[in-house]
Amino acid sequence: MPPTLALFLTIGFIVFLFRRDFRERPNISAAIWLPLIWFFLIASKPVSAWLHILGLPIGGAVSLEEGSPLDACVYLSLIVAGCYVLNQRRINVGEIIENNPWLTAFFIYCFLAVVWSDFPLVSFKRWIKVLGHPIMVLILFAEPNFEDAFTTVMKRAAYVLTPVSILFIKYYPEWGRRFDPFSGEAMNIGIAASKNMLGAICFLLGLFFVWHLLRTLQREKSKSRKRELLTIVFFLWTIAYLLRKAHSVTSALSLLASVLIIIILGLRLVNKKVIGMYAVSGVVLFVIAQLTFDVFGHIVEMSGHNSTIEGRQELWQELLHIKINPLIGTGFESFWLGERLQKLWDEHWWHPNEAHNGYLETYLNLGLVGLLMLMGLILATFWKCKQDLLRNPLWGRLGIGFVVAIVIYNWTEASFKALSPLWFFFYVIAIRYPESLAPAAQNSDLDFSEEEREHVSVEAL
Repeated sequence: MPPTLALFLTIGFIVFLFRRDFRERPNISAAIWLPLIWFFLIASKPVSAWLHILGLPIGGAVSLEEGSPLDACVYLSLIVAGCYVLNQRRINVGEIIENNPWLTAFFIYCFLAVVWSDFPLVSFKRWIKVLGHPIMVLILFAEPNFEDAFTTVMKRAAYVLTPVSILFIKYYPEWGRRFDPFSGEAMNIGIAASKNMLGAICFLLGLFFVWHLLRTLQREKSKSRKRELLTIVFFLWTIAYLLRKAHSVTSALSLLASVLIIIILGLRLVNKKVIGMYAVSGVVLFVIAQLTFDVFGHIVEMSGHNSTIEGRQELWQELLHIKINPLIGTGFESFWLGERLQKLWDEHWWHPNEAHNGYLETYLNLGLVGLLMLMGLILATFWKCKQDLLRNPLWGRLGIGFVVAIVIYNWTEASFKALSPLWFFFYVIAIRYPESLAPAAQNSDLDFSEEEREHVSVEAL
């Protein structure tokens, strides 16, 4: 098929999906476009990169420290618009902070870490960008129905991310392929910035569509339900295809682990009240199996990623020998800057820009204090998901599955930072939104007529 024809067919397919979605009139407001655009940009490419693809090479990065002024303006505009929406909906920031103590403490510590950074201005700019994650998530919570809003964002993002990724890989290799810095082999990146990011997108969307499949199966039988099930199956197939093309073992294992947990937690024989005991037992068994049989090593060997993992292990050992303040680190998002970065680039031809380990990455930037606070945040999020499991079982299953998977994922990748789509998804799971701040339609939208729902959506914006 000629690339031009494939391009027009892809665009037509995306338009068809969006038009069908609009006709269903989900119980959401126009403000949902803000988190949708935010998620799309951090999951694919920044605006300057898209302009470059379109033949408009403007707004590129001035330097590694300064970044792109155009992209900075876009992210800042989205954040400001998000703050305006939250202000219009009279979100009580004090109550949000009170209900999310670990998340608040972690953000405050990250802000304080700007002070001792070698590049405080760059560090502060990056902190502002990360602040966009909870702002966009709070917009979802402030919708008449959070699960509908979340579902709409993820579905519409998938409508673009997966078809365009396939288009780029098959018909526009100059945009959809790169070369692996470890092995030199060609790799597929699709719409993302790297093959690992493409794998992360597949992990997130695959996990979402499995959850959405279970949620859709609970609906009464109808034509719309059948149509939705067919759509879900189609996207699960495309995600499996892209995951295979990305050849990302970490993302595949994370997705597999999260789906297994969702399925297991749905079994009646599993006691939801002692899920914490199950988690501790699972961790202990995994540690014993790893120390005894080197389970992870065997999986890596079967996947053919020995050279990649060996290269990362060498990098980990080298990073641990670099002198930093072990308690407070080098400052928020500051390690991979200046002389430290240049020295590492002089020694490694593939120019690493992350530790490829989320826990080591956190230690380098925030020290042992930041790493312990991150661990506390993860445990607090797991506890929240445990409570969700009793109130809203399906959402709780999604949360626990994701938390376990993200812990696994960050062993060979770093997602607890910057504008990572996995970090955004973590905030969706982690934030506890006070029920007293929920819109009036949150618990009674099923009693509204279609006209009343439209009225609620307009008023919410």
